[in-house]
Amino acid sequence: MDYVDEVLETVVRKNPAEQEFHQAVKEVLESLRPIVKVNEAKYRKEALLERLVEPDRQIKFRVPWVDDKGQVQVNTGYRVQFNNAVGPYKGGLRLHPSVNIGIIKFLGFEQIFKNSLTGLPIGGAKGGSDFDPKGKSDREVLAFCKSFMTELYKYIGADVDVPAGDIGTGAREIGYMFGQFKKIKGTYEGVLTGKGLSYGGSLVRKEATGYGLLYLVEEMLKCNGFDITGKLVAISGSGNVAIYAAQKAFQLGAKVITVSDSNGWVYDPEGIDVAALQIIKEENRGRLTEYKKYRPNSEYHEGRGVWSVKCDIALPCATQNELLLEDAKALVSNHCIAVAEGANMPTTLDATEYLQTHGVLFAPGKAANAGGVATSALEMSQNSERLSWSFEEVDEKLKHIMLNIFHNMSDAAERYGAKGNYVMGANIAGFEKVADAMIAQGIW
Repeated sequence: MDYVDEVLETVVRKNPAEQEFHQAVKEVLESLRPIVKVNEAKYRKEALLERLVEPDRQIKFRVPWVDDKGQVQVNTGYRVQFNNAVGPYKGGLRLHPSVNIGIIKFLGFEQIFKNSLTGLPIGGAKGGSDFDPKGKSDREVLAFCKSFMTELYKYIGADVDVPAGDIGTGAREIGYMFGQFKKIKGTYEGVLTGKGLSYGGSLVRKEATGYGLLYLVEEMLKCNGFDITGKLVAISGSGNVAIYAAQKAFQLGAKVITVSDSNGWVYDPEGIDVAALQIIKEENRGRLTEYKKYRPNSEYHEGRGVWSVKCDIALPCATQNELLLEDAKALVSNHCIAVAEGANMPTTLDATEYLQTHGVLFAPGKAANAGGVATSALEMSQNSERLSWSFEEVDEKLKHIMLNIFHNMSDAAERYGAKGNYVMGANIAGFEKVADAMIAQGIW
């Protein structure tokens, strides 16, 4: 048994029932085989892979709060600080009923390489809770956020760990958490990103993941002989990433024809009305069943089905493991030329392999959706300097970062004899920087 197989076996044995974490580790380590083979003796001696897959610390805590009926509710909070070899821990806080330690660990592990790829000095972490903000009043969300931060504050700081938003954690939740941190600590510091513009937030942060996704897709297409202008784009999800991916796609001359939420999906052959989508999701916190009021010629379908629509580009922007093997086959049969992950690990391993073997350009999430965390790091820089950059300045920096990510992962794949394998390239490019830093800093 070689080194990679030994570590994979150990991860499964030590972390039973954490399927998403197993999947994330397997996807990364399998693609690292070429670089591990060249450096196996050194990495074994340093136990580099064993240290890489074991978080620095896993924090789990009780979050009690009182609902509007006076009933005490109890949720579970998590923060997994995975690796800070290249900078302070950085990663979002997910608020969703599906959250458990395995999901937080998979997200934190992915974050190591995503953050490394940005070229900015940030390490990998993730956190959250099984609390669901949907259907809760502002007062209830405030009560939860105050209780959550009353415990989390002990483990974070501007130079230690800087959380951000994620699924279920938007501007409202970040604001409530920041207020509680400030109240407890008595300091005004850049401890959270995704803050409001009136108290230290950055322009472009809301748009960053979606915009960054399209900047990378445009460059990937261009470097493979395609033009994004006129392409049909299928997007899943209808949250922050999906909305601004759609907005930027239209700006670049493509046409977005689908979006989805947890209940169903919309097909609009005339092109998704982004302004209507923003009203439904950002202002009303509503469901896509409302979309037909704005666009009568659109179609609403219950359940899954986004990937059955003929498209040139597919952008899964909802959640993990949403694009399955059967979906990959449908995309290939409809002559889709590119898939880029706007969400974290939205494509199953067998679907990814099928797309790659059938010539579909595939950009993994740790590269394609890195625009959000990149702009969060730019927010950290502005907070440290007590400055606020213009929209154009931040957007230009974001675009530059995303183009660098594409070329770095493309070059890494080619160096190891796998030209065009952007999954391998992203993992190797992200890993090299972290591995060098870990080795340089000794055993810790």
